[in-house]
Amino acid sequence: MTFLLNVDVPDVGKATTFYTEAFGLTVGRRFGADFVELLGWPAPVYLLSKQAGTIGASGDRRRYERHWTPVHIDVVVDDVDAAVARALSAGAILELPARDASYGRIAMLADPFGHGFCLLAFSEQGYDALLESS
Repeated sequence: MTFLLNVDVPDVGKATTFYTEAFGLTVGRRFGADFVELLGWPAPVYLLSKQAGTIGASGDRRRYERHWTPVHIDVVVDDVDAAVARALSAGAILELPARDASYGRIAMLADPFGHGFCLLAFSEQGYDALLESS
């Protein structure tokens, strides 16, 4: 079994620029003008052109201002502060600056399309540090 990430965006060109500059992903394949495959993470990312206002799951209309979703991407990096700087220069929005936690260092951001993501660098113990505090 494997998985892949599909990200709806209103502008595939702008999204391709953001995700390649912010995370160092590279374009794999282009499936026409509205569907791009990005490579470089353990799972491929597919950017899908879906205009704001079109119907998504359960009749919900797509919107690209900042929105909450119970599923988001945590991008594990070696240096959170450097990754934040790179993401911001590519157009990300900083929501919570990098902070230290028992499991490592984390920052919370959003892409230019309202999708939240975290940048995370694990400490030596990683999430196991949470077991000690419970």
